[in-house]
Amino acid sequence: MTASENREAAPNSEAPDLVRCGWTGNSTEYMRYHDEEWGLPLHGDRELFEKLSLEGFQAGLSWLTILLKRPRFREVFANFEPATVASFTETDVERLLTDTGIIRNRQKILATIANATIVRDMHDGEFDTLMWSFAPKTHTRPESLADIPATSTESIALSKELRRRGFKFVGPTTMYALMQSAGMVDDHVPECWRAQEATNAIMS
Repeated sequence: MTASENREAAPNSEAPDLVRCGWTGNSTEYMRYHDEEWGLPLHGDRELFEKLSLEGFQAGLSWLTILLKRPRFREVFANFEPATVASFTETDVERLLTDTGIIRNRQKILATIANATIVRDMHDGEFDTLMWSFAPKTHTRPESLADIPATSTESIALSKELRRRGFKFVGPTTMYALMQSAGMVDDHVPECWRAQEATNAIMS
C-alpha cells in the first residue's frame, strides 16, 4: 500500500475506539495528523522542503500550532515551491512579518528563503535523495513515549550535512522530528493502531 492509499484508508480521526500514540491527547487535529500523515513515507522535493520549513518554524513552539497555521503558511509561501520561495524579496519578508496567520519570526522567514534557494539549485529529485539517504536501514520501535529519543545518530549526521550545504534551522532535534513525521523512522508505540497495522502488513 502506498502512502497516499494509506492516508485514504485511515479511519475517522475522531474514532474513539482507536489506540493511538499518547502525544495526540484529545486534539482532533493531532489525531487526524497522526492517523493520516505522521510516520508515513513522504517523498518529493517540494513536499520535503515544506516539511523542512515547517519543522524549522516549529522550533520553540508546539507542532499543533504549526498544523493549525499550515494552510496559511502554504498560501503565503506559494505552497512551498522552492523556486518561487527562493525569489522572495525584502518586500515579501515585510509582508510575511505582518501576517498574523503564520509565525512572524524574521530569522525563520529568511532561513526558509535561503533554504529554498539551495533546494532550487539542486537537480530534480536530488533533495529527496539527500534527505532519504540518512534514513536508518533498521530502526527499533520505541516501547513507550518515554523511549522516543530527541535525536539519533542519523539526525545528527543529517543536520551536519545540511548545515555544511548552507541550510539553516536544521538542528539534530528538528531533523529527528522531520524523520519521524516523514516516515524515515517509525516511532509509533507498539499498542498504537498504526504500529499494529505495520506489523500485520509484514506478517501477511
